[in-house]
Amino acid sequence: MSDWKAKRFWKEVTVDETPDGFAVLLDARPVRTPAKAPMHLPTRALAQAVADEWQAQEAEIDPRTMPATRAANAAIDKVAVQFDEVAELLSAYGDSDLLCYRADAPQELAERQAAAWDPLLDWAAETFGARLEPRQGIMHAAQDAAALARLGAEVRKLSNFELTAFHDLVGLSGSLVLGLAALHDHLPAEELWELSRIDERWQEEQWGHDEEAAEIAEIKRGSFLAAKRFHDLTRP
Repeated sequence: MSDWKAKRFWKEVTVDETPDGFAVLLDARPVRTPAKAPMHLPTRALAQAVADEWQAQEAEIDPRTMPATRAANAAIDKVAVQFDEVAELLSAYGDSDLLCYRADAPQELAERQAAAWDPLLDWAAETFGARLEPRQGIMHAAQDAAALARLGAEVRKLSNFELTAFHDLVGLSGSLVLGLAALHDHLPAEELWELSRIDERWQEEQWGHDEEAAEIAEIKRGSFLAAKRFHDLTRP
């Protein structure tokens, strides 16, 4: 039936430390992923966040209110089994990074982009030895292969859980550099999200507020911040 929803069946939610990490227990039964894999979590903090989401469920289970649980499921069921493919996908953002594609007109927008994005490109160059160069217009122009390789190496250092968070940080912002800046706490996540919205803010100033676009943007913003929080919870 299309309107079927899973019901809450447990009374108590607890966290237990195991030889493989931390587990969330529903009435002493460990939570498993949708693929029926054990949900072994790397830190107690992450396990507690997942436990809190399960505890907050009322009569019916609503996965939309469980971002940490959803991300943990993705890390175990999806990213762990195709790590190389996901890392390659995200590394490829460096060759078409949002921060590198600048307007050639109007001048005010080009200056706003430069003021916001040049410092981030400088940070990546200083931190990773990887200089990405800005381009004018929307036509693709390949970046330096050595710089891309260095950034890709950083992506491949991540754990399955970190890469899961990174997937959303990069995909939602359109920028490998912004994603790395979030992981390294270069700037607050909220500020990084706003830096990814320079073009959209400009359009709003020119053409006015679009309610539907604003609602979609707010959902994306929430997902970006949730990804950053998930990443932080995976840290020992």
